[in-house]
Amino acid sequence: MQPRDLASYLFLALAWGLSFLVILHVVDGFGWVGAVSLRALIAGSALLLFARLTGRRLRFTARFWPLALVGATTVAGQLIGLSYGTPLIGTAMAAIIVAAIPLFSMIIAQLWGLERMTPSRLLGLALGMGGIVLLVGFPAVPVTASFILGCVACLAGCFCAALGSNVVSARLAGVDALEVTSAAFLIGGLMTLPLLLIIPVPGWPRPLDWAALFTSALVMSALTYVLYFKLVASIGATRSISVEFAVTIVAVFVGAVVLGEPLTGMQLAGAAIIVLGCLLVLDLLPGMRARKRRA
Repeated sequence: MQPRDLASYLFLALAWGLSFLVILHVVDGFGWVGAVSLRALIAGSALLLFARLTGRRLRFTARFWPLALVGATTVAGQLIGLSYGTPLIGTAMAAIIVAAIPLFSMIIAQLWGLERMTPSRLLGLALGMGGIVLLVGFPAVPVTASFILGCVACLAGCFCAALGSNVVSARLAGVDALEVTSAAFLIGGLMTLPLLLIIPVPGWPRPLDWAALFTSALVMSALTYVLYFKLVASIGATRSISVEFAVTIVAVFVGAVVLGEPLTGMQLAGAAIIVLGCLLVLDLLPGMRARKRRA
């Protein structure tokens, strides 16, 4: 990994890890629909303006359907799931569930013929699913209907994120990251905008809520996804999506230490099992990589 790629990787881990804390403020001020739609539209518009000011030509119509699918999954689906689910289950719990994204990505890549399934990867998938069961089955808070709904929403958002990353890898390889990111956020924002008629913004947001909204849109959406899609082009989708491991560590620290959210020993064990499963799926264990080089 080149130093530039490593810098992008670390920045993504920090920005997306802290984004869970920002999400709570945005949802509180704008509601979970507003948090998704307004965030996406601001991010997409900012990137479109940047492209115009720098003379970059964006050709959305030439690749509309793949871009629309990325907007529907990576943006609309993922952000809806996390924005709706995180307030119900807490930042730390949502962050641990996010570690399952590489597992979903591996399953999708296998079904699409993008990745080769090996015994170690099958073991990793089994461990990852077992870890998710521990997370949901042994929480530090009562298992209510809203808690289960929050877990399902976050898992659905994670699946959408994995699906969108594979679409980019399979259908948009070589496309400029700025074009992919701006189109995805504009399309995702427009897809979710009509939902504001059903679930409107609860009231006039406070200045802190507006600051959180623009931070999530410009820094944790527009900037980060441009860097992420560039990283996918540089080191591949599988290695890039492993950044979710580091995202989980940052977000769990924020939730448990800064916000004081409780975690049980079984949940921590589940998190460790998920990370181990992901390392097996991605062939990131040092011994496995050494054996692979010798083979």
